[in-house]
Amino acid sequence: MASSPNTNTLPPKSELDREDFLDELPNDVEMSIFDHLEELRIRIFYSLIAVVVGVIGCFAFVDRIVQLLEVPAQGAKFLQLSPGEYFFVSLKVAGYSGILIASPFILYQLIMFVLPGLTRRERRLMGPIVLGSSVLFFVGLFFAYIALIPAALNFFISYGEDVVEQLWSIDRYFEFVLLLLFSTGLAFQIPVIQFLLALLGIVSSDTMLKGWRYILLGAAVLGAVLTPSTDPVTQSLLAGAVLSLYFGGIGLVRLSGR
Repeated sequence: MASSPNTNTLPPKSELDREDFLDELPNDVEMSIFDHLEELRIRIFYSLIAVVVGVIGCFAFVDRIVQLLEVPAQGAKFLQLSPGEYFFVSLKVAGYSGILIASPFILYQLIMFVLPGLTRRERRLMGPIVLGSSVLFFVGLFFAYIALIPAALNFFISYGEDVVEQLWSIDRYFEFVLLLLFSTGLAFQIPVIQFLLALLGIVSSDTMLKGWRYILLGAAVLGAVLTPSTDPVTQSLLAGAVLSLYFGGIGLVRLSGR
């Protein structure tokens, strides 16, 4: 009589077995709260080291980064209004750039911390979510660099070019640029948030579509809050991008069947 195959080593056959298989926690290990806190401390420590290394590396090339961020401000001259102002601007630029460079490693540490508590089904979605979030963030940075920042600066330069000479504080300029870059990158996470809310069963694509009037108002408010300038061109561009991302997120949620 032939022996039956070892069911522990075979993939599930029925749909029910498949659902149970996907809902399992692979390599489930019992850990105390102190073990979790210790692992979290180690992950944070590694992330901080990555940020410090990134900041130091960016500070070595900070002049080139500053020149790159000055490109959208063609036609304006920058002034150092106090001793050491450019030095502190360099530290600020290196800090933001270092965090940006270290962000993939920080994200990896976060994933490694939460991974043991995820089922196989959730692990399958982790890769696309992380990839989509990263791509959207960098697309937001690119959009701000080539569209939002030039539009805002052109508005301010053209508004008073016949009255005042364009002499700007380098510290205020980089506060403006860095804030607009990172706020736009965060605003581009809207489709990811929509997908996660749908995945958790909190809202559906139909519910998102029905609330388009509120989103229209929210996009206008978000454009006014996130943009450090007060010009209508920049606010309209960001509000339009937010609306496009929102409706794109609805399409993504519908494609997932939710």
